[in-house]
Amino acid sequence: MSLGVLNNISAMYAENNLNQTQSSLQNVLTQLSSGSRINSGADDAAGLSLANGLTANSTALTQSATNASEGVGLLQVADGALSQVTNLLNRAVTLATEASNGTLNTTQDSAANSEYQSILDEINNIGSTTTYNGQQVFGGSFAVFTGDGTVGGGFTDTISLAALTSATVGDATGSAGLTYTAGGGTATSTLTYAPAGTVGTTTQDLSTTDLTTAANAQTALNAVYSAVQDVAAERGYTGAQINTLNAVSNVESTEQVNVTSAQNAVMATDYAQATSQMSKYEILAQTGISALAQANSQQQLVTKLLQ
Repeated sequence: MSLGVLNNISAMYAENNLNQTQSSLQNVLTQLSSGSRINSGADDAAGLSLANGLTANSTALTQSATNASEGVGLLQVADGALSQVTNLLNRAVTLATEASNGTLNTTQDSAANSEYQSILDEINNIGSTTTYNGQQVFGGSFAVFTGDGTVGGGFTDTISLAALTSATVGDATGSAGLTYTAGGGTATSTLTYAPAGTVGTTTQDLSTTDLTTAANAQTALNAVYSAVQDVAAERGYTGAQINTLNAVSNVESTEQVNVTSAQNAVMATDYAQATSQMSKYEILAQTGISALAQANSQQQLVTKLLQ
């Protein structure tokens, strides 16, 4: 190899290698300090795309589990309200049984009927004032959406709570509830809870019932008995829906953990490997600097020829 000063090829090679070593060392230090193996698309474009998709899946699954939990909250509010309705109906059964015996005088019949109508008014109040997150539970429409978190696939698992607007206790569409008329007997109010699925096929209307006579009280008693059974069936269905949503929430949470684990495997820094790489590049950086210094010193040999 001839000596010359026009271009120091050895120094250029040493410099290029040193620059590459410094770049690799900087990348390893970034991985160690951030905890992430992929910090830009240049590190691993395919891995970054996969990790972003998994992150989106994890986010969707987390929200799905939250949706299911909120659905449980709604159903628990509805169940609590229906529990109070049951208590009121049981009192109505007591009053109707007493009035149907035929032993009460006119004043007592009037008092029993007054309390009976107050019970219907209170049920009406429950129907109109029971709310969840500012929305009426009875008389509104709610849907709880849960999904598998598939990016681009939308939510594939849906549990719907149908509109709470039926005017009957159980009908062919799967509605169930209690229809009655508020105290005066003129304004009809509806208390209905209607999740998806068929609960019953009977209709009970308490709007025309009263306890003014023994015969009327017997008619009211039969209707209230049926209403109690229908509300009980509805509470049973509500409980089943609560259990279903709790199971869905658990499944979504488990899936979210698994997806997060997969995302972590793609993105997380392997510290054992990274520290090994750091040691390697630190040594290469030191030897590269030495090599560059040696390559530069070779040029000085030319001056010896000129002496």
